[in-house]
Amino acid sequence: MLEPQESSVRAQPSADRPIEGENTARSLAPYDPNRLLDYVKKRFNLKNDAALCRVLRVTAPVISKIRHGRLPVGAALLINIHEMTDLPVRELRDIMGDRRQIVRISPDHTKPREEGDQ
Repeated sequence: MLEPQESSVRAQPSADRPIEGENTARSLAPYDPNRLLDYVKKRFNLKNDAALCRVLRVTAPVISKIRHGRLPVGAALLINIHEMTDLPVRELRDIMGDRRQIVRISPDHTKPREEGDQ
């Protein structure tokens, strides 16, 4: 008896169906923002980071700095991705391995600058 072969045509991902191989549950994977950027690329069927920049409305150096670990994924970018994908911010943070429950600001960041500080 012949078994049906899988179709070579792949369905487009939808908002309610996870992408094949995607694990959006909390995992113990180390922090890696590249996973979040790659997730968005897959979700919107983008070919490269230039297309990702256009969709996220950020410049290419921002994506490059995030990929090379010189810039963290900021709140504004997370909110932008949340609005585009309709995934909760908590789930987006889980995708990139950020398991912090609370994000705290250092007291040094809330102090006004003194004259001469740059």
